[in-house]
Amino acid sequence: MVYPGLAMTSDINPIQSMSHPFDLPPNARVLVTGAAGYVGQALVEALALNAPRSWQWVLTDTQSAEGARTDANTRWVVGDLSEAWVCDALFEQPVHAVVHLAGLMSGRTEQNVTLGERINVHACLDLLARCRTQYRQGGPLVRWLMTSSIAVYGTPLPLRIDDHTPQRPSLSYGTHKRMLELMLDDMNRRGDLDGRAVRLSGVVLRPVLPNGALSGFNSDLIREPLLGRDYLCPVSPDARLWLLSLPAALAHLMRMLGLDHATWSQVMGPAGTCALNAPAWPVTVHEVLQAMAQIDPQAPQRVQFAPQPEIEAQFGAWPLDVSFALARQLALTDERQTFKHDLTAFVRQLAQPILSP
Repeated sequence: MVYPGLAMTSDINPIQSMSHPFDLPPNARVLVTGAAGYVGQALVEALALNAPRSWQWVLTDTQSAEGARTDANTRWVVGDLSEAWVCDALFEQPVHAVVHLAGLMSGRTEQNVTLGERINVHACLDLLARCRTQYRQGGPLVRWLMTSSIAVYGTPLPLRIDDHTPQRPSLSYGTHKRMLELMLDDMNRRGDLDGRAVRLSGVVLRPVLPNGALSGFNSDLIREPLLGRDYLCPVSPDARLWLLSLPAALAHLMRMLGLDHATWSQVMGPAGTCALNAPAWPVTVHEVLQAMAQIDPQAPQRVQFAPQPEIEAQFGAWPLDVSFALARQLALTDERQTFKHDLTAFVRQLAQPILSP
């Protein structure tokens, strides 16, 4: 399956417009978890175009992706990360880098706390323990890159968020992510890992998938009306969202995967914190509708509102006053600059794959 939202024109594609030196061995063995997911498939495709061809890939998910990589440098391990045999298979040979994308999303984690803890916390801790054991037994120090989430910020959301805003998650999903960030901090402190985490916001346009992401309405709000369908929005027109395109999310991940340890440590500071907020575009729902009207004047009329207080408090109250200073120092893509603060151009580019004949 090829997910919509990846193709972009070369003049504004953050993947094509950035060079991606990778500070990893030329024969690096790279493990990607969640490789059959929305971000996972796209990242594997982007890395195949940018990373050294001599890298060895180990891809894992609970299912294999359609059209998945099957070349001699790629091995698929299909199974549940919480199963010991899966971890055994993943670490049969030394691993140089892990890109950890697998996880149970926010809605399903709220519904099934036991499953959420097993997948999001315990399985990840097992993988981290394998990385530590490998290094302490004389193997390579693992560069661990994890997708975290802005869900580490709980309700009520502050009026401003920057790199020093305290994290007080109010969802189990955000709690799990914050726990893992702290674990990376501790392993980095001990010298057992080169751990990095990037907090992503709502990646758009996601396909319609039953993945349980409570923030999925960010994509629905744009996709459904532009496809000519009515949409009932669970937040108000004044709700504030942080939007991030899939290509920009991939550019963030590739940049952080390839960044040398010295630069990373210098920017992140002596405290050794491993996590940063990925640049996103703070907007109101009303502004999104105005941008959509430039593409299809009838699109805003297809949107009705039935605000759900819990959804709006956690996913529709993001501050418009925000700083991504650490990300800027690391040269992560900021789409407000990429699109010269033209929200209509941004939304038009997001919609291009679904509107193309």
